[in-house]
Amino acid sequence: MAGYSVEERAAPHSLEYRLFFKDAAGRYISPFHDIPIYADASKNVFNMVVEVPRWTNAKMEIATKDPLNPIKQDVKKGKLRFVANVFPHKGYIWNYGAIPQTWEDPGHKDENTGCCGDNDPIDVCEIGSKVCSRGEVIRVKVLGTLALIDEGETDWKVIAINVEDPEADNYN
Repeated sequence: MAGYSVEERAAPHSLEYRLFFKDAAGRYISPFHDIPIYADASKNVFNMVVEVPRWTNAKMEIATKDPLNPIKQDVKKGKLRFVANVFPHKGYIWNYGAIPQTWEDPGHKDENTGCCGDNDPIDVCEIGSKVCSRGEVIRVKVLGTLALIDEGETDWKVIAINVEDPEADNYN
């Protein structure tokens, strides 16, 4: 995990749950601001912070408004959010997360979608074979992008693969 560790506070699936990040020296850091965007800029390899491991349902996200930006479960109308299962699968069919140090500007109208950004880091759907852990920082290569419009906002999804996946060299 490139020298990063995580510390859980409170019970999972609770409003109080938080996952804090530490650097190699044990200092608390922000996964949003302190983890570099690139794992290797010369090879276009990006860092990805895993928020939702494959086959899990809890809609987790980097808390951009909280101090140190821990990962917490998303809340809508006062209730914790979970994604629905799509038969025959359970939960997300990929590892889901974000590229650190990115942000979809809510004041910028995208020329392709005609909508402004969603005010969050750029999302990543990692399609490799490994089931990652929440808070894991992995190195990914980009395979493509998908623009979604969610409640009138542009929400870009980067489709990527972990560079350590046995099939990574076969996908471009």
